[in-house]
This record gives sequence, structure tokens and C-alpha cells, in this order.
Amino acid sequence: MIRRAVLIVLGLVWLGPTYLLLINAFRPAESYDAGRAWIPSGDFALLDNFARAWESANLGDSLASTALYSIVSPAAGVLIGALAGYAIVVLRLRYGFWWFLLIFGGTIFPSQMLLVPLFIGYSEAGLYDDRLGMILLYTAISVPLSAFVLRNFFTGVAFSIFEAARMDGASTGHIFLRIYLPLASSALTAVFILNFTFIWNDLLFGLTLTQTSTVRPIMTTLAGLQTDVYAGIPVPVGLAAGLVVSLPTVVVFLATQRLFARGLALGQV
Repeated sequence: MIRRAVLIVLGLVWLGPTYLLLINAFRPAESYDAGRAWIPSGDFALLDNFARAWESANLGDSLASTALYSIVSPAAGVLIGALAGYAIVVLRLRYGFWWFLLIFGGTIFPSQMLLVPLFIGYSEAGLYDDRLGMILLYTAISVPLSAFVLRNFFTGVAFSIFEAARMDGASTGHIFLRIYLPLASSALTAVFILNFTFIWNDLLFGLTLTQTSTVRPIMTTLAGLQTDVYAGIPVPVGLAAGLVVSLPTVVVFLATQRLFARGLALGQV
């Protein structure tokens, strides 16, 4: 009983911020009072608040850019990671383990360490505040995890499959596209979802490497709405916008949760 009570209390504490977000996102913008933030208003103004945020911060362009980044970059990253895993495990690339360490080793550095070099490099290369620059960045970020999971997955695939296909005259590229990629569909889906979620929710890189609303990711744009002094935007408007634009990641995860769980299990060592 004591353990259950402790778990219930901890659960309520964890859900507290979510409760505050929901009741204040649904609250009419002009009736917000910080002293009564815990008390529901009984009114439904979520869509009105989101429409106000849409017009005030030009969310349409940011959403389009974020959708582009979150689909193209994870897809490219997963493909490159699968190619790396295929070359290391199946084609038995010389010094394959060291190549893998080189690819995955970049993840040991905190993202904050990359901001200044990226800002300088992007400014000199003309990629600052450019959609192509953001796609390249997010693709590079997606590759290490993809290579890690796909390398582990291909390790569990019998090498005799590759040998049999080669004896039948199939090229290495044909084997990769027609045999190994379909076999790894669950692992590919799991990695894509993880990278999609990270890119959709990214704030740090978008804040550092973008400036205009047509290039800036949606979470960076929303960061300017999370105060009642920015352009006169009340708190419920910013909360409503944050709640609505977070739904795609939830929908994607719920729609693919079985593939996600299966892919992570297959990708384990």
C-alpha cells in the first residue's frame, strides 16, 4: 500500500505540468490569471488561441520547414546509416569497427560544443539561415544512431543469405536494396521515428543557425511565443500553439508503436 501510494503521488507530480499546460491552453486568452492557473475555466478556446498564434508568428512557414526537415533528413540519415552498417557487417569493410567508431564517436560530444563551429562554418559557407543547411545538419545528426541500430541488426542476419544471392549473380547494391532493406524495415522505422521526434522538437540548432520564419523550425518560432510580453501574446496562446504543434510526434508514434517496439528489439546487441 505504501509503495502504491508513493507511486500515485509521484505520478501526480509528474502529470502536474501537463495538467497546467492543458487547462491553460484551453483557457480564453484574455481571462488568463497566473494566480488562478490551476483552476479550469470551463471554456474551450484552444482553436481560437492557436489561430491567434498562427497569425501572430507566421507558423505556417515554420511548420512547412519543420515537416521538410523531419521527413527528408531522417530518411536520408537512415539510408546512409543502413549503407554504413551493410558495408561494415555484410561487405566486411576493412577496419570496419574503426569506421563504425568514427561514425558513432561524434555522439559523445554535447550539442552545445558544436554550436560555435557550426555557426562560423555555416556563415562562411553561405548555409546560415538556409533550408539546405538545416537538412544537411539534421541528416548528419541522424546518421550515427541509424548506423548503430542497423549495424546491430545486420549482425543478426545470416551471412549465407548474402552468399546465396551472390552465387545467383546479384550485385551488392541489388542485394542491399532487395534483400537487406526489406528485412530491416522494422529497425528502419524505429530509427526514423526517433530521429523524426528529435528533429521536430529541436530548439537549439534552430535558434543558432536560422533567423527568418521561412527557415526557422517550429519549436524555435514557438519559443518567442512563450511569454506574455512578446508582441502582446498572452500565455494561453503560446501554450495552445505548443500543444497543437506537438501532436504530429504523438500521432506518428501511436500509429507505428508496434513497428517501433519491434525495431528496437531487433536492433539490440
